[in-house]
Amino acid sequence: MTKELDLDGLTLLGEEAKPTKKLETFPNQNPDRDYQVTLKTNEFTCLCPKTGQPDFAELTIQYIPDQRIVESKSLKLYLWSFRNVGAFHEHVTNVILDDLVKVLEPRWCKVVASFAVRGGIAINVEAEYKK
Repeated sequence: MTKELDLDGLTLLGEEAKPTKKLETFPNQNPDRDYQVTLKTNEFTCLCPKTGQPDFAELTIQYIPDQRIVESKSLKLYLWSFRNVGAFHEHVTNVILDDLVKVLEPRWCKVVASFAVRGGIAINVEAEYKK
């Protein structure tokens, strides 16, 4: 079960919600076992870098943890921080993957961004990391 020590270093959980680039983690209590964590949201938004129009996406984040697990509220606030950022879909998906890999150092991680149709075209971006 969750230990008091697992909560050390978590500063966002239980605090006021506001966008942040800070991703927090806690220890994996089963580092010798391969298991997959899947996180999904249909509330991701960013802006078109040229027009400033909003882009909406469903994100699916999957990873096999090593020593660390991402804390879900920090992930929510992190994703929220892109709301007013102008970025191409391909770029923002890879930035999210890079940031997760940096804090988690997972065995494997994949980010799938399924952007809503705009201009008659839907864009799906899949970025993957393997240790």
